[in-house]
Amino acid sequence: MDAEDGGRAGQLRRAAAAALIGTAIEFYDFFLYGTAAALVFGPVFFPGLGGVGALLAAFSVYAVAFLARPLGAVVFGHFGDRVGRRATLVVSLLLMGLSTALVGLLPGFGSWGWWAPVALVLLRVCQGVGLGGEWGGAALLIAENAPAGRRGRFGAFLQLGPTAGFVLANGVFLALQLALDERAFRAWGWRVPFLASLGLVAVGLFVRLRLEETPLFRADEPRERAPVVEVVRGHWRTV
Repeated sequence: MDAEDGGRAGQLRRAAAAALIGTAIEFYDFFLYGTAAALVFGPVFFPGLGGVGALLAAFSVYAVAFLARPLGAVVFGHFGDRVGRRATLVVSLLLMGLSTALVGLLPGFGSWGWWAPVALVLLRVCQGVGLGGEWGGAALLIAENAPAGRRGRFGAFLQLGPTAGFVLANGVFLALQLALDERAFRAWGWRVPFLASLGLVAVGLFVRLRLEETPLFRADEPRERAPVVEVVRGHWRTV
């Protein structure tokens, strides 16, 4: 293997690691909400709706992020095609991580009234937008660094991220429930996993900021001014 091939292999390994770690962190943040909604968000943010009503309201806010994900894909896809994969992946990671940490700092209904659930909805929208940008960007990061005949194989590596994030999110909540009594968990313990996102984001940023831009993006080719319009115009059946 010559120096050029070794450099490409090293870049591919770094891209795969960055995509996997970043996606795992973002899905950790994304799945945290679902677990917290089942355990504590009903009484914390919707205490006046009764047990069942509060639970349904908490899960309704959980669903908001799924509606926001296509918006994130369009916005980050546009800027990813215009300014680069690396920069947009850094921004999506920061958006998700900061939104998640702010959920951990958010006062409950008893302190802020209805402003608390309104802020929760807005932060959940930010989470959905961030994850929508992350998934497509991370897939491109791997595929555009992979050899032409093996892009599907390396792209499939990305699917490990959601699984890792799911296991980590539920594992942290399980550990806290075992370590704390019910009162402490409801008072402050549930906030710990959300605040811990800041540390995970720092790790993800360290990995991603060491990346180079993908070879396909660095190629000297004309760029569409409105990539999403070109996608809809030329690939509407797939969309």
